[in-house]
Amino acid sequence: MYKIMTVCTGNICRSPTGEFLLKDAAKKAGLDVEVTSSGISDEEHGNPIDRRAAKVLTELNINTSAHRAQQFTASQLDAQDLILAMDLNHYRALMRMASTDEQRKKIHLMREFDPEVADQEHDSLGIYDPWYGSQEDFYTTFDMIKNAVPGVIEHVKKEIED
Repeated sequence: MYKIMTVCTGNICRSPTGEFLLKDAAKKAGLDVEVTSSGISDEEHGNPIDRRAAKVLTELNINTSAHRAQQFTASQLDAQDLILAMDLNHYRALMRMASTDEQRKKIHLMREFDPEVADQEHDSLGIYDPWYGSQEDFYTTFDMIKNAVPGVIEHVKKEIED
């Protein structure tokens, strides 16, 4: 089974949104994939998904009630096949945790897989944190994540085939 983890700050907004969207897309694509999420910080440990992120996903009939925030640990670098950072600070923190080239090769910004922006500078591919914003910010963040999902699924298909 191919394993994907999405990573953000507290694991209550961006990374669970990515997790649930990727789970849904992988299921529809018939892929044998396990998708999880975590946060760089442990400040939200055990908390459910942010109500505003849940609202966006509930509109797609995606049930998020079982989600509980967890912190990313360096031991997960070996357990995952693909690690998708939501923003540059997450990407950099994950790269600092990585101790081998093999681990570093697994770490990407999620938007690297969005064909509309993939050719832009790496430093411009972050997905900003909607937590301090309004419900509209959560829709904007959702769109940024959603636009990368098909590219992630295509990448995974190629990885599984190889």
